[in-house]
Amino acid sequence: MGNKSSHKRTKVPKQVGKERPPDMDKAWGKQQLFSHLRQSGTKIVLLPPPDKQQQRLAEVAAGPGTRPGQQNEDSVGAPVGSAAAPPRLRGAGDSAEHEAYTYVSGSSTCNQNGPKEKNETLQRPEVASYLGRRPPSLGRMAVVVDQGSGFTKAGFAGENRPRLVLKSSSLVPSWELPVLAGGPARAHPIKHGVVVDWEALEGLWERLLVGGLRVCPEQWPVLVSDSPSAPPASRERVAELLFEALAVPACHMASTASLALCSAGTFSGLAVEAGAGVCHATPIYAGHSWHKATFRLEVAGTTLSRYLRDLLVAACPDLLLRTLPRKAITQLKKRCCYVSLDFEGDLHNPAHHQPVSFCLGNGCSVCLSSERFRCPEPIFQPGLLGHTEPGLPTLAFWALQRVPETLRRRLADTVVLAGGSTLFPGFTERLEMELEAQCQQHGYGALQPHLVANPGRGTAVWTGGSMVASLHNFQRQWMTRAMYQECGARLVHKVFN
Repeated sequence: MGNKSSHKRTKVPKQVGKERPPDMDKAWGKQQLFSHLRQSGTKIVLLPPPDKQQQRLAEVAAGPGTRPGQQNEDSVGAPVGSAAAPPRLRGAGDSAEHEAYTYVSGSSTCNQNGPKEKNETLQRPEVASYLGRRPPSLGRMAVVVDQGSGFTKAGFAGENRPRLVLKSSSLVPSWELPVLAGGPARAHPIKHGVVVDWEALEGLWERLLVGGLRVCPEQWPVLVSDSPSAPPASRERVAELLFEALAVPACHMASTASLALCSAGTFSGLAVEAGAGVCHATPIYAGHSWHKATFRLEVAGTTLSRYLRDLLVAACPDLLLRTLPRKAITQLKKRCCYVSLDFEGDLHNPAHHQPVSFCLGNGCSVCLSSERFRCPEPIFQPGLLGHTEPGLPTLAFWALQRVPETLRRRLADTVVLAGGSTLFPGFTERLEMELEAQCQQHGYGALQPHLVANPGRGTAVWTGGSMVASLHNFQRQWMTRAMYQECGARLVHKVFN
């Protein structure tokens, strides 16, 4: 049966070219991944196979690795990197897009040979018919998209960095909304990690795929990241957008927390994310998330930028500071601010303020003193902004506390940081210090959290998606257009964890 949707079919141009780009020679192979891991000192965690499904996940986990970070959030808004044609797999056909894939389901414990027990069979009989069939090749490497509240990153599986980084917001046409006093109005499709404007999101995807990556969406499978705390109905809408509006041949949706762990070479651990719109603490074992142990904090990079503006205006009530563009405030935050290891002590001791001057593009300069370490502090003390929830270290401890006792030490041993807001100097040390203090205070002295803070953690989610989608075993985990047309958008809850 077909699935009805309100999305209109989008006309897209044919693919520009099919030649293999020169930089594809730099795509990661397994040998190169392990080489990067050894050089960076990152630990690879190989998971024990409790059953056949976990064994398959462990085989996938053995493949990914980490890389030396060469791009952080300071590079956002940069022009598109390579204009070469997207990569294409050698010797792969293009006519297999309508065939079915088998898949691994986090909720129904399916494996290559189908469900292990009768009561675990998927409810829809037409879904179960897809199990046990070998997946065909879609003929192309996947497009990987990490859609965030502030910026969306896109590129091709197997490459070591996204080709495109765009603001998730877009300008609203003047005939739809009048221009505001602070500049042209912008539509924000994603706020605090949750999609709030689906029409704007469709426009963002068209800009990414057609205008940015220069691909025909009908010919490219897409892996897209998903917020750990997004409502389940959001995944159905994403599937409708991809299959109905963009007509992709296949898609996969993965939690940002799971992809962040993949970038560090493991499928088990605690992912602590701090991006532009939201922070998360998500425990994951063997690629599966504990949703009841996932905590979110709506104080993140965008909130900190607004807070920095307020601090500067309070310190120097100058009209110039009130009219500073958001981009200038963001530059001040990234280049001058840091996390204090002793906030109260530094705040009350002017000798510790370390003032700096920052020159703006218009020839004026701004002097920052205590604002440098007061700006990121709300991530650790949301009460400074009037929020009642605790800070990110406490949420990370709660996440560990909620998982089974037998797994706490294993997950605490791999606490992976991800997101642009974790790049503040001192962030890693402060988080580790407070997380250890929480464990000692509540009688979990045996837990000794070990933080993994790779240099490229600003794009860790996209990097993890690039690694996973390029592995051979992952090709069994796509949801194809044929499956969508047969079972509808609700199938996403069975296919993806």
